[in-house]
Amino acid sequence: MGNKHSTGWYMRVFHRYLGYFLAGIMAVYAISGIVLIFRDTDFLKRERQVEKTVAAHIPAEQLGKALEIRKLKVDKQEGDLLYFKGGTYNTATGAASYTVKEMPFLIDKMNHLHKAKSGDPLFFLNIFFGISLLFFVISTFWMFRPKTAIFRRGMYFTLAGIVLTLLLIFL
Repeated sequence: MGNKHSTGWYMRVFHRYLGYFLAGIMAVYAISGIVLIFRDTDFLKRERQVEKTVAAHIPAEQLGKALEIRKLKVDKQEGDLLYFKGGTYNTATGAASYTVKEMPFLIDKMNHLHKAKSGDPLFFLNIFFGISLLFFVISTFWMFRPKTAIFRRGMYFTLAGIVLTLLLIFL
């Protein structure tokens, strides 16, 4: 006769090996999540000079789209030169010169993975990771038997975590 294991046993086994399997991607999400908190600052960013030629005589309102710079605002115009934060655009020649601030290559790739959208090639990885994290949440409640002191103490921590989460969401 075969050995019949409980649901809790299976949950613990899947929780353990899925945790080992996802250790690398969890590290990537943790690091990129921390770095993304500072995305509105220059933390870790490096300046790079860009020389680009686009169509001539682009109206100031459409220059940002042509240069692929979001929220570009032209500060002033002197003759054929349009000045904007960090650069210039020559309306007669179409030559643009500006500075961009970028994350180091590896961190930029990690951030891109963290913020992937449905149009990105690996979006299914984010879905798998999200489902896996949800499994971790659920399987946690099968780690210890409900009648044990450690389970009851865990429920207090769960309640405290839920209250903290609600406070952070609504405050």
